[in-house]
Amino acid sequence: MSFTLNLARIIVNEIFRFRHFQNSVVKKKSLEFKDKKILEIGSGQLFDGVRKYSMKKYFDKTNEFIQSDVECDEKILYVDVTRMDYENKFDVILCLNVLEHVFEYGKAIKCLSNSLKPGGTLFLTVPFSYPLHLLPHDFWRFSGESLKLLFKDDFEEIEIIHHGLNRWPIGYFLTAKKKSRLIHG
Repeated sequence: MSFTLNLARIIVNEIFRFRHFQNSVVKKKSLEFKDKKILEIGSGQLFDGVRKYSMKKYFDKTNEFIQSDVECDEKILYVDVTRMDYENKFDVILCLNVLEHVFEYGKAIKCLSNSLKPGGTLFLTVPFSYPLHLLPHDFWRFSGESLKLLFKDDFEEIEIIHHGLNRWPIGYFLTAKKKSRLIHG
Protein backbone atom coordinates (compact mmCIF):
# COMPACT_ATOMS: atom_id res chain seq x y z
CA MET A 1 0.00 0.00 0.00
CA SER A 2 1.36 3.40 -0.90
CA PHE A 3 2.37 6.02 1.65
CA THR A 4 -0.45 8.31 0.44
CA LEU A 5 -3.12 5.62 0.93
CA ASN A 6 -1.76 4.75 4.38
CA LEU A 7 -1.79 8.41 5.38
CA ALA A 8 -5.35 8.87 4.08
CA ARG A 9 -6.52 5.77 6.00
CA ILE A 10 -4.94 7.07 9.22
CA ILE A 11 -6.56 10.50 8.81
CA VAL A 12 -10.01 9.01 8.06
CA ASN A 13 -9.77 6.64 11.05
CA GLU A 14 -8.80 9.51 13.36
CA ILE A 15 -11.60 11.77 12.14
CA PHE A 16 -14.40 9.20 12.09
CA ARG A 17 -13.15 6.96 14.96
CA PHE A 18 -15.30 4.10 13.65
CA ARG A 19 -12.67 1.45 14.27
CA HIS A 20 -12.20 2.74 17.83
CA PHE A 21 -15.98 2.49 18.37
CA GLN A 22 -16.06 -1.02 16.88
CA ASN A 23 -13.13 -2.22 18.98
CA SER A 24 -14.61 -0.88 22.23
CA VAL A 25 -17.94 -2.64 21.56
CA VAL A 26 -16.20 -5.95 20.71
CA LYS A 27 -13.96 -5.68 23.77
CA LYS A 28 -17.01 -5.30 26.02
CA LYS A 29 -19.13 -8.01 24.35
CA SER A 30 -16.26 -10.52 24.07
CA LEU A 31 -16.10 -10.99 27.85
CA GLU A 32 -19.13 -13.31 27.83
CA PHE A 33 -17.53 -15.90 25.52
CA LYS A 34 -15.35 -18.73 26.83
CA ASP A 35 -14.65 -22.15 25.31
CA LYS A 36 -16.36 -21.19 22.05
CA LYS A 37 -15.53 -21.74 18.40
CA ILE A 38 -15.16 -18.31 16.79
CA LEU A 39 -14.71 -17.39 13.12
CA GLU A 40 -13.48 -13.94 12.18
CA ILE A 41 -14.28 -12.96 8.58
CA GLY A 42 -11.89 -10.29 7.28
CA SER A 43 -9.03 -10.53 9.76
CA GLY A 44 -6.92 -8.36 7.48
CA GLN A 45 -3.35 -8.46 6.33
CA LEU A 46 -0.22 -8.45 8.42
CA PHE A 47 1.34 -5.04 9.17
CA ASP A 48 4.81 -5.34 10.70
CA GLY A 49 4.02 -8.88 11.85
CA VAL A 50 0.68 -7.92 13.47
CA ARG A 51 -2.85 -8.44 12.18
CA LYS A 52 -3.92 -5.08 13.61
CA TYR A 53 -7.57 -5.28 12.49
CA SER A 54 -8.18 -8.67 14.12
CA MET A 55 -10.33 -8.86 17.25
CA LYS A 56 -8.60 -11.99 18.55
CA LYS A 57 -6.83 -10.01 21.27
CA TYR A 58 -10.16 -9.23 22.97
CA PHE A 59 -11.34 -12.83 23.35
CA ASP A 60 -10.47 -15.25 26.12
CA LYS A 61 -7.68 -17.71 25.31
CA THR A 62 -10.03 -20.65 25.97
CA ASN A 63 -11.83 -19.90 22.70
CA GLU A 64 -10.83 -21.49 19.42
CA PHE A 65 -10.38 -18.33 17.36
CA ILE A 66 -10.06 -18.80 13.59
CA GLN A 67 -8.85 -15.83 11.55
CA SER A 68 -9.76 -15.60 7.87
CA ASP A 69 -9.71 -13.27 4.88
CA VAL A 70 -10.03 -13.36 1.10
CA GLU A 71 -6.54 -11.91 0.87
CA CYS A 72 -4.66 -14.22 3.14
CA ASP A 73 -1.25 -15.54 3.92
CA GLU A 74 -0.25 -19.00 5.16
CA LYS A 75 -1.16 -18.12 8.77
CA ILE A 76 -4.91 -17.63 8.28
CA LEU A 77 -7.75 -19.41 6.53
CA TYR A 78 -9.06 -18.33 3.14
CA VAL A 79 -12.81 -17.73 3.46
CA ASP A 80 -15.12 -16.14 0.91
CA VAL A 81 -18.21 -15.14 2.89
CA THR A 82 -20.46 -15.86 -0.13
CA ARG A 83 -19.15 -19.41 -0.55
CA MET A 84 -18.74 -20.69 3.01
CA ASP A 85 -20.04 -24.23 3.26
CA TYR A 86 -19.95 -24.68 7.02
CA GLU A 87 -23.12 -25.92 8.67
CA ASN A 88 -23.89 -25.05 12.30
CA LYS A 89 -20.16 -24.98 13.05
CA PHE A 90 -19.45 -21.74 14.94
CA ASP A 91 -20.67 -20.29 18.22
CA VAL A 92 -19.63 -16.78 17.20
CA ILE A 93 -18.88 -15.12 13.86
CA LEU A 94 -17.34 -11.68 13.51
CA CYS A 95 -17.90 -10.00 10.15
CA LEU A 96 -16.52 -6.51 10.70
CA ASN A 97 -16.30 -3.98 7.89
CA VAL A 98 -16.76 -6.69 5.27
CA LEU A 99 -20.38 -6.67 4.04
CA GLU A 100 -20.02 -3.35 2.17
CA HIS A 101 -17.34 -5.05 0.03
CA VAL A 102 -19.52 -8.05 -0.89
CA PHE A 103 -21.55 -7.56 -4.03
CA GLU A 104 -23.79 -10.58 -3.30
CA TYR A 105 -24.57 -9.51 0.27
CA GLY A 106 -27.77 -11.62 0.45
CA LYS A 107 -25.76 -14.74 -0.29
CA ALA A 108 -23.23 -13.69 2.36
CA ILE A 109 -25.96 -13.23 4.98
CA LYS A 110 -27.33 -16.70 4.23
CA CYS A 111 -23.82 -18.22 4.53
CA LEU A 112 -23.26 -16.45 7.85
CA SER A 113 -26.54 -17.88 9.15
CA ASN A 114 -25.80 -21.39 7.90
CA SER A 115 -22.34 -21.34 9.49
CA LEU A 116 -23.56 -20.35 12.95
CA LYS A 117 -24.88 -22.90 15.40
CA PRO A 118 -28.50 -22.34 16.49
CA GLY A 119 -28.38 -19.63 19.15
CA GLY A 120 -24.94 -18.57 17.90
CA THR A 121 -23.93 -14.91 17.91
CA LEU A 122 -23.11 -12.71 14.94
CA PHE A 123 -21.16 -9.47 15.30
CA LEU A 124 -21.26 -7.35 12.17
CA THR A 125 -20.20 -3.79 11.44
CA VAL A 126 -20.78 -1.66 8.37
CA PRO A 127 -19.93 1.95 7.59
CA PHE A 128 -22.64 4.39 6.58
CA SER A 129 -21.48 8.03 6.31
CA TYR A 130 -17.94 6.99 5.61
CA PRO A 131 -15.57 7.56 2.68
CA LEU A 132 -15.36 4.95 -0.03
CA HIS A 133 -12.41 2.63 0.52
CA LEU A 134 -10.75 -0.43 -0.99
CA LEU A 135 -12.04 0.60 -4.39
CA PRO A 136 -13.30 -0.78 -6.69
CA HIS A 137 -14.77 -3.20 -4.12
CA ASP A 138 -16.83 -0.83 -1.98
CA PHE A 139 -20.39 -1.53 -3.14
CA TRP A 140 -22.93 -0.72 -0.42
CA ARG A 141 -23.99 1.40 2.55
CA PHE A 142 -26.61 -0.13 4.87
CA SER A 143 -28.81 1.83 7.26
CA GLY A 144 -29.78 0.46 10.67
CA GLU A 145 -33.30 -0.20 9.42
CA SER A 146 -32.06 -2.07 6.35
CA LEU A 147 -29.87 -4.27 8.57
CA LYS A 148 -32.88 -5.20 10.72
CA LEU A 149 -34.82 -6.22 7.60
CA LEU A 150 -31.91 -8.11 6.02
CA PHE A 151 -31.25 -10.20 9.14
CA LYS A 152 -34.79 -10.70 10.54
CA ASP A 153 -35.53 -14.01 8.80
CA ASP A 154 -32.67 -16.01 10.31
CA PHE A 155 -31.79 -13.96 13.40
CA GLU A 156 -33.44 -12.73 16.59
CA GLU A 157 -32.42 -10.46 19.45
CA ILE A 158 -31.07 -8.07 16.84
CA GLU A 159 -29.33 -5.12 18.47
CA ILE A 160 -28.02 -2.27 16.36
CA ILE A 161 -25.79 0.43 17.82
CA HIS A 162 -24.95 3.47 15.74
CA HIS A 163 -21.74 5.48 15.90
CA GLY A 164 -22.09 9.18 15.28
CA LEU A 165 -25.23 11.27 15.31
CA ASN A 166 -28.58 9.49 15.27
CA ARG A 167 -29.58 11.05 11.93
CA TRP A 168 -26.03 11.10 10.56
CA PRO A 169 -24.41 7.86 11.65
CA ILE A 170 -20.84 7.01 10.72
CA GLY A 171 -21.63 3.29 10.90
CA TYR A 172 -23.47 0.49 12.64
CA PHE A 173 -22.63 -2.41 14.93
CA LEU A 174 -25.09 -5.30 14.74
CA THR A 175 -25.29 -8.10 17.29
CA ALA A 176 -27.76 -10.91 16.58
CA LYS A 177 -28.51 -14.48 17.63
CA LYS A 178 -29.26 -17.14 15.05
CA LYS A 179 -32.78 -18.42 15.53
CA SER A 180 -32.89 -21.88 17.09
CA ARG A 181 -35.44 -23.02 14.54
CA LEU A 182 -35.54 -21.45 11.12
CA ILE A 183 -38.89 -21.50 9.37
CA HIS A 184 -38.79 -21.13 5.59
CA GLY A 185 -42.06 -20.68 3.72
